[in-house]
Amino acid sequence: MRTLLFAAAVSLMVSLLGTKILIDVLTRRRIGQPIREDGPQGHTTKAGTPTMGGAAIVVGAVVGYVASDVSNSRIITRSGLVVMMAVVGAGLVGLADDWIKVTRERNLGLTSRTKFLGLLAVAITFAALAVNHTPVSTDLSFTRAGVLVDLGEIGWCVWAVLLIVGTTNAVNLTDGLDGLAGGAATLAFSAFIVIGFWAFRHPLAYTVPHALDLAVVAACMTGACVGFLWWNASPAQIFMGDTGSLAIGAALAGLALMNNTSLLLAVIGGLFVVETLSVIIQVASFQLFGRRVFRMAPIHHHFELRGWPETTVIIRFWIMSGICTAVGIGLYYADFIGIPGARD
Repeated sequence: MRTLLFAAAVSLMVSLLGTKILIDVLTRRRIGQPIREDGPQGHTTKAGTPTMGGAAIVVGAVVGYVASDVSNSRIITRSGLVVMMAVVGAGLVGLADDWIKVTRERNLGLTSRTKFLGLLAVAITFAALAVNHTPVSTDLSFTRAGVLVDLGEIGWCVWAVLLIVGTTNAVNLTDGLDGLAGGAATLAFSAFIVIGFWAFRHPLAYTVPHALDLAVVAACMTGACVGFLWWNASPAQIFMGDTGSLAIGAALAGLALMNNTSLLLAVIGGLFVVETLSVIIQVASFQLFGRRVFRMAPIHHHFELRGWPETTVIIRFWIMSGICTAVGIGLYYADFIGIPGARD
């Protein structure tokens, strides 16, 4: 427990200070976020706000992860390293996208094809390393391995790639209001702290040999997101950009896969699922019927255009995310108490 608290505290402090430094540097150099022209009109006042704040999240998480090993003589595992590599890799793809946006002063960074290929490379690398160098189960799992079906190595790799690409894009879509994605991610990562620590304390019930190290990764991401959220809360002094949203998405997918809870991620990250579905429904409805279901997608913009203040949308969506997190943890525990002899 002390290891988890220390990792989260270091990540929080590094992210907190690092984000402030980024704000000062980017403001001095007048490097700010262009705002999409087709977005809500109220967002035009945010033009010029510093972006790429997700770099502080990634750096904070990495520093906290390494520091927890040095200070507590903890053994860094391959499972934890593979997840952290995915976080850094996805963050670099997002950083390239953000940098092009701010240097060209337009809300178009990497082409969708280039960004997809970058994320695909990160996801394939993660899957290959996980299958060949970690004790990860190749089961399609909800709360633990051995309950559903074994996908085999190739099938699991395909599933892992789909989950990472899908989750990174889902978090990216959610990152449209000040603090929305950061707050929801903090709650989701908190769930994986509980899941990792619980699996570590009950090794006979779960086949996750590196569960504690995965809990440390989740703690580092939680602390880093909280540190960033201090400056990103409405009105935001900095945006996380694709650097942060893609890194967060890769971390969530990686933790779910390595903890054998990949299907449970849809519950824990329910807000991200809803945001993504709103975009899919909007596009499908317009292409098939020529009509829009929502005033604007993702769905958080729909409620803005209905007259909800931005802070109201954010807080209510945080509440929704909190409920999803609680339900996810509840389902995980409900399955645990159903394991014969698990509580002995």
